[in-house]
Amino acid sequence: MTGRARGRARGRARGTADDSSSRPGEAQSQQPPPQPVQVVPQSDNGGPPPASGRASYRGGAREPRPGMAGGEGMKAPAEEMAQLAIGGEQGDRRRRGPRFEEPHTRPAHVTDKTGTSGRPMPVMTNYFNLEQAPDWHLYQYRVDYKPDIDSKKLRIALLCSHEQLLGKTKAFDGMTLFLPKKLQNPVTEVYSTRQYDNEKIQITIKLTNELPPSSPQCIQVYNIIFRRVLSMIEMKQIGRNYYNPTLAVEIPQHKLKVMPGFITSILQYENSVLLNCDISHKIMRSDTVLDIMYDMYNRSGDRFYDDCTKKLVGQIILTRYNNKTYRVDDIDWDKRPLHTFKLRDGSEISYKDYYQKSYGIEVTDTEQPLLASKPSAKDRRRGVTDNLYFLPELCTLTGLSDDARADFTVMKDVAVHTRIAPSGREKTLSGFIAQINRNQKVREEMGGWGLKFSDSLVTLNSRVMPQEKIFQMGGELSYKQEDADWSRDMRGKQLITSVNLTNWVVIFTRRNNAQAQDFVQTLSRVGPPMGMKISGPQPVELNDDRNESYLGALRQNIDPQTQLVMCIVPTNKKDRYDAIKKFTCVDHPVPSQVIVSRTLSKKQMMMSVATKVAIQLNCKLGGEVWALDIPLKNLMVVGIDTYHDSAKKGQSVVGFVASMNKNLTRYYSRVTFQSTHQELVDRIQICYRGALEKFHETNGCLPERIIVYRDGVGDGQLPTVAEHEVPQMLEAFRKAGGQNYAPKVGVVIVKKRINSRFFARAGNNLTNPPPGTVIDSVVTKPEWYDFFLVSQSVRQGTVTPTHYNIIHDNTGLKPDHMQRLTYKLCHLYYNWPGTIRVPAPCQYAHKLAFLVGQSIHKDPAIELSDRLYFL
Repeated sequence: MTGRARGRARGRARGTADDSSSRPGEAQSQQPPPQPVQVVPQSDNGGPPPASGRASYRGGAREPRPGMAGGEGMKAPAEEMAQLAIGGEQGDRRRRGPRFEEPHTRPAHVTDKTGTSGRPMPVMTNYFNLEQAPDWHLYQYRVDYKPDIDSKKLRIALLCSHEQLLGKTKAFDGMTLFLPKKLQNPVTEVYSTRQYDNEKIQITIKLTNELPPSSPQCIQVYNIIFRRVLSMIEMKQIGRNYYNPTLAVEIPQHKLKVMPGFITSILQYENSVLLNCDISHKIMRSDTVLDIMYDMYNRSGDRFYDDCTKKLVGQIILTRYNNKTYRVDDIDWDKRPLHTFKLRDGSEISYKDYYQKSYGIEVTDTEQPLLASKPSAKDRRRGVTDNLYFLPELCTLTGLSDDARADFTVMKDVAVHTRIAPSGREKTLSGFIAQINRNQKVREEMGGWGLKFSDSLVTLNSRVMPQEKIFQMGGELSYKQEDADWSRDMRGKQLITSVNLTNWVVIFTRRNNAQAQDFVQTLSRVGPPMGMKISGPQPVELNDDRNESYLGALRQNIDPQTQLVMCIVPTNKKDRYDAIKKFTCVDHPVPSQVIVSRTLSKKQMMMSVATKVAIQLNCKLGGEVWALDIPLKNLMVVGIDTYHDSAKKGQSVVGFVASMNKNLTRYYSRVTFQSTHQELVDRIQICYRGALEKFHETNGCLPERIIVYRDGVGDGQLPTVAEHEVPQMLEAFRKAGGQNYAPKVGVVIVKKRINSRFFARAGNNLTNPPPGTVIDSVVTKPEWYDFFLVSQSVRQGTVTPTHYNIIHDNTGLKPDHMQRLTYKLCHLYYNWPGTIRVPAPCQYAHKLAFLVGQSIHKDPAIELSDRLYFL
């Protein structure tokens, strides 16, 4: 079937003249086409914004993309600006807010943030030095026009006509000019002629600042220069990063394409300006969105509209003609490529003709609906309210769907191209910087600014902290630090605190009867060596696997003496899991364990599965598995993480977990809900109060030190946390503990999404640093009290460290103590017999927030707060 025939078939399915029962909002063949989008033209002087679309002023564009009035469209080559313009993609700086700068959160008393314990080890990192001359400065000028010129484009053109005075190398955004050289006079006046009326314009160029290499304005200019450099070596910007489409690798069996690229940023670090560069991969579908819709139409039949909406809405698409990404918010089944929209000059053009004229693209299916994307927050601030429209034929999906992520084969095939070992990563990065330094255009551009990148990666000194001792009732566990896995040595040893399981219920369907019996018997065998007596449960057999059947069985068989409920389910069905968890966490609080029958299908794995489940059950009943030596006394450690609530837009679930004993192995947990633009501490004071009361009840006193590990904080949220949340947190402690209670507090921001990588040398090869590697110099920030920690071991690819930023600290602990404590906490997550990437309280908080945000959507019962029921 041709594209046109398929389009006609889809049109017939959508509703013909004989089909009087078409769905609301669906176009019928005899209806007139919808009215064109009404657009208010926008002038260059910052007049009224367009009624729809994204305003963009790159390359002298005068006409918009379809549905994007005021945006990038059919370009006038004579008006292309070859000069580097700061803020060229963001509009005139006179209309922008203040530039974001990293907040200074380093406590005043911390004069030296480097630790000393552990063995030193040199490592390489994915940073390159940005080299400048010893006396290098950047000169900032203010440019004024008389009479005043509103058009930014005209301001740039008039100034750039004085190349003999200014030179080729400059950066100008319409108001502020940056030059790598100093003009002869502090104030320079020149004249230019405006072409359309031959009026002479006086331009006054006044020196306002001499900027050192580390100033924020210089950092901004460096990054803009580097973006230009990337375009010179034919890298294409997609989103925030740059990729090379010519090197894309096809994975045809999954209809995927992997495009390699780089994540880059230039910032001031401890003693120098460095380029951070890491490998990135953009994963895209190799077929178009229209191909996906064709396939769904052939498979779904009457469910096509619902299935199509469910699959596409919320996805990120890439427009192939200009490599831009957008979120699909709706599918407009009434709009077609032959429908028209208005250009800025008031004329109308169809979507089909527009793409032919602007990009030379022939649209083949004129019956396809259009994808709609809501304007971004930035667009809305400019007054843009109408949707943006895109042709499915010209778009492709990016990223991996949830189904693909759950498919082991897909992830394995993708990992072949995306999981890169340290040696391969170093080779790729060195080749990338060599390509930049060898390119003639780049050398001229960088040389004009007096800049150059070093040829090799930065090398620095790290420290490997001592191996931690781990204890169970049978004594100390033996393991290799580089493996960070003690599962083998746990066998046959008793848990620190074991809880007998004597009154519990197992619910299963008739077809899983045999599996349930085998699993219960295996549990009863693996429990005693761990010190855990597991008695026979109360079995409940169901005739079917409906949600109501499980809930009915739970209501009939749970009583106040029930310790735990185990449900064996035939499939991993989310709504059934959610119903069980909501019932056992909110309606009738009791620890619960849900197991998919497939997990129990392999007889040879039954002992291993039963051992892991038994450990989980012990934790959910309030037991402890292993412990470390924690030298600090009267210490409470708090973990906080957030997760978006899938049932309520604009609301996040905040998971709060606080330690209750000296070994940091027993926890008190609560959740609270946070709405957009609402400060976290507004609701979390209840959590702190409950934790302090429980700590006092358990220990007979309040904690002297409280260290908070705060996860889920983006870069833009750091000032809010440092300036508002921390003072309110301290006030919450005072209110909860009494007027005279003033604990010593440390607040640590935990950041996992970072682009820093570290490589250790082993002979002629590079390997991952061992667990316990700390980096607290060279690539840390001078305005922060921060360090990197590699706490886990990975067998494939390159390990990703975790970044810790201590934004408040009056605990009296040295940097060594904070680093050692953080590393110790990475050993205490009971769902994994090894080290993890973040401190255990953070991971517990994440598990709690995930359970509530995905399944429960309500406050769990307070009766469960002293157990790890969310594991």
